Amino acid sequence: MADDLYKEIKLILSKAKTKALVAINSEMVMAYWRIGKLIVETQKGEHRASYGANLINELSQRLTIEFGKGFDSSNLRNMRQFFLTFPNCDSLRHNLSWTHYRQLIRVSNAAAREYYTDEAAKGQWSVRQLERQIHSQSYERLLSTHRDKSNITRLNKTNLPTDQASYDPLTLIHDPFVLEFLDIKPDVALQETALEEAIITHLEQFLLELGRGFAFLGRQKRIILDGQSFYPDLVFYNIPARCYVIIDLKMGRADYSDIGQMQLYVNYYNMEICNKTDNPTIGIVLCAEKNDAVVRYTLGDRKDIGVFSAKYKLFMPTEEELKREIEISRENFRLIND
Repeated sequence: MADDLYKEIKLILSKAKTKALVAINSEMVMAYWRIGKLIVETQKGEHRASYGANLINELSQRLTIEFGKGFDSSNLRNMRQFFLTFPNCDSLRHNLSWTHYRQLIRVSNAAAREYYTDEAAKGQWSVRQLERQIHSQSYERLLSTHRDKSNITRLNKTNLPTDQASYDPLTLIHDPFVLEFLDIKPDVALQETALEEAIITHLEQFLLELGRGFAFLGRQKRIILDGQSFYPDLVFYNIPARCYVIIDLKMGRADYSDIGQMQLYVNYYNMEICNKTDNPTIGIVLCAEKNDAVVRYTLGDRKDIGVFSAKYKLFMPTEEELKREIEISRENFRLIND
């Protein structure tokens, strides 16, 4: 009896502590926004002159004496930039910390910054997760397969299912996939099963890489057709897009048999598994090397098939490497889907 009472009291205190921390965090974020606003208004555009630098330095010295750490010159400049980047305080997300916002104000692309802000708030990303997504250019990789930014913005701003008319499978595809969190070195002897095991072990990070709204349904889910068994590697369901997503892993280059097999999986799910309210299934062959010509001629000119080939990388590319990969992906998807 005493143990049960203790557990209930502990739960109450834990919840209260969490709410208090969230409230304190929200107030501090607003305080830093107001400080940034005051600095901008006081400088009146003169921050480039010696007056602006002297003002920041003087404030830093006096505030540090009065309130301790957290008010050095660089942090005050961050507060100033915070206000300039997010001039509307009503748009601030109360579940994002000051450390989150310090990462976000470094994103120069306004559309990308809005995307990361929305996703971090709705996905409850940690600061490390947000930093990783920004560094891996997840927004730009998503755009590599989709030229209409408004569709991506719409899908990521809503928790509601999309309707059939607005459904676009490319809003769920990005290329390349960056899987550095698996901590696997590229090796010609590496097997698909080892890659699959690593993904299952790091499923939370893999779901983050896939994007918001993915639910894992299982691995090697058996399909029986006329006594013959088939085993898709990974099966997910995307709640906002309201569709199944099947992923097959390929250590080398995807060939026509891999594409054809994925087409079988997609057809089966569309015909046997999907409900009337589901959108068409998406199939992704995730491979070390793509062969877009094979994909194009295997699938033909149809736009409604829902089978895609995407490349994965087992390490975090440099910014320049990522830019090159994104440009290649954008061009290849243009050729396949035009």
